[in-house]
Amino acid sequence: MSAVSHDTPVYAVDAQYLIGVDDYPAKMTPIPPSRMFTIKKALDAYKAKVGQDAPVYDASQGDGGASLPGVPSQLLESALELQIKQGTGYDQPFGTPLFRKVAAENYWKLDAASGWTPANIIFVQGGRDGLNKAYNAMVTLGHGRVGDVLLVSRVPWISYNWGPYGLGLNVLQAPGDPADGWRYTPEGIRAAVAFAARDGRKIAGVVITSPDNPTGRTIPLDEQIMLGKVALEAGVAFVLYDWIYHWVSDGGPYDINTVLQAFTPEERERLMFLDGLTKSLGASNIRSAQLLAGKAVVDHIVSQASHGVVPSFFGQAVAIAAYQQGFGEAARSIIEPCAQSRQVMKRMLKDSGLPYVLGDGYYAFIDVTRYIEAAGYASSEQLGGYVAEEYGVAVVPGAYFSDAGANWVRFSYALPPEKTEKALQQFMVGLQSLLK
Repeated sequence: MSAVSHDTPVYAVDAQYLIGVDDYPAKMTPIPPSRMFTIKKALDAYKAKVGQDAPVYDASQGDGGASLPGVPSQLLESALELQIKQGTGYDQPFGTPLFRKVAAENYWKLDAASGWTPANIIFVQGGRDGLNKAYNAMVTLGHGRVGDVLLVSRVPWISYNWGPYGLGLNVLQAPGDPADGWRYTPEGIRAAVAFAARDGRKIAGVVITSPDNPTGRTIPLDEQIMLGKVALEAGVAFVLYDWIYHWVSDGGPYDINTVLQAFTPEERERLMFLDGLTKSLGASNIRSAQLLAGKAVVDHIVSQASHGVVPSFFGQAVAIAAYQQGFGEAARSIIEPCAQSRQVMKRMLKDSGLPYVLGDGYYAFIDVTRYIEAAGYASSEQLGGYVAEEYGVAVVPGAYFSDAGANWVRFSYALPPEKTEKALQQFMVGLQSLLK
């Protein structure tokens, strides 16, 4: 091999590995900022009109650290002790061996029969970081192409629409029946694969979220397994189970060993699991989550992270402290009021006569078509602004998630039960005013 003159520019990789030129970024639609962070401004308008001391109800919250007690102080103190002992040097791109060990043994209780070990666990800086790393792995290790597809539900969490898109994945919303909470079906997954194929695209991954955001729909574990198998058999490269809400449920957390052992060792390499402290411990600003995956995915993400986001230790320390205490006990201050509020929601929504979806997690999804039509609104976006500015109740318009949710609103009950009851009462008063 002849030496190249120092006067000549050289690529960092050999010519055969150069990325092909593609102008798709210039043709993308602009990615809008999430309006989730601006909804509460309407409550300020209500207070300016009614009085600064007027009670307001933020039923838009997806943040138990803001609407519920959040991470108990003793856990933060324990985490600080771990941080002091750890020091402030770099951690590994996967986190630390201690986090992996405690997560595998205390939290997941990984069974040797599953074939997965602490080495299958990566610490990530919150759910969005974990998702972005998962999307990147899907693109690279799936079919190896940008422009392929991520499959999501018909009414997906806002960032499921835009996070993948920014990383070169088109997002396809699956068929779904609103009467059944837009849940996936085997027929819908196969139809999505065929739909993408007609455009010359393949499906790099499917996200199965339970409990769901925004609908609150809950999918039994055996159904999640069945859907995952259908997806893999249909040619979907990866199945990502987003379980970020699974501790905040009446049925308790999912058993990952049950899922892993339902798949062959080869199929397990195409599974990913996202979990973390954001919802179940009210730790949104701690940025503590984890991604579990097969060896090739872990190796890819760790290699990439070594040149990108190397995780900080404090988020790991909070998780370690919570897992060592016993997570059910550590998260009691979030789990219990949500469970109590869920019962309030079930009773009041049943009595309201409104169509709704209510499973587990933090949310109820409510059909407000009658009131949108009575007011002559185009969608729930205008209705959401009205009830916030005129009645002091903030909800998330379903129109923010997708066109299929345009006549619905997401109502968060991540609140103490007495506040949930008052919030829903006031919301109903606001809705009724539109019929006059």
